[in-house]
Amino acid sequence: MARILITEDDITIRSAVEVILADNGFETVSATNCAQAVERFDGCDVCLLDLMLPGGSGFDVLKKIRESSNMPVIIISCMDNNSDIAKGLDMGADDYVTKPFSGQVLVSRINALLRRSSGFESGIPSGLTATEQRLYSYFTLNKGRVLTREQLLAHMWDSKGEFVSDNTLSVAINRIRSKLTGKGRIVTVKGVGYKWDD
Repeated sequence: MARILITEDDITIRSAVEVILADNGFETVSATNCAQAVERFDGCDVCLLDLMLPGGSGFDVLKKIRESSNMPVIIISCMDNNSDIAKGLDMGADDYVTKPFSGQVLVSRINALLRRSSGFESGIPSGLTATEQRLYSYFTLNKGRVLTREQLLAHMWDSKGEFVSDNTLSVAINRIRSKLTGKGRIVTVKGVGYKWDD
C-alpha cells in the first residue's frame, strides 16, 4: 500500500483528500505546516504539497525534500500563474495541480507517478527525480535519434502545455547532464533539439 503525504493546513480540503485517497487504497500521512512536512516525508511514496503553508513556503519544503529524496512530488495550489508553476517544476516537482481539482484526476496522477518511479531499470543514474527519470528513459530509448523540444515536452507532461515552460525542459536536461557519470550524454543539435549519444 502506497503512503501519501498530504501537506495542507485547510482541514476541509485535507479531510476530503484523505477520504479520496483512503477510498482508493492509499495510506495517508498529514502535515499542516512546513516543519511537519519536513519531519514526515521520509518513508512516504508521494508528497502532495501545498505551496501556502504556515511556517514558510511549500517551495522551502520541496527544496528540503530534494536534498535527500527523489520521491514524486505533486504541488497542489490555488496559485495558478505560470511563474509559480515553472518555479515548482524547475525545483524538482513532478506535477502541478491547481485548486479546485477532481479527486479522480488526482488519483490518476498519483498512480501515474508511482508507475514511473517504480518501473525504471537499475541502470538509471541515481539522484534523478521521477520526471528526470522519465526524460532520461525517453532519450535512451531513442538513442541516436534527434528529439525536438516539442516531442520531449509532450512525452514528459502528456501534452499538458499549460504546466510547461521552455525553461523547465532546459533545467531538467541540465540536471540530468550533471548527474551522468559515464553513462552516455545528451547532445544538443543546434536549431533542432537533442539526442542521446553513448
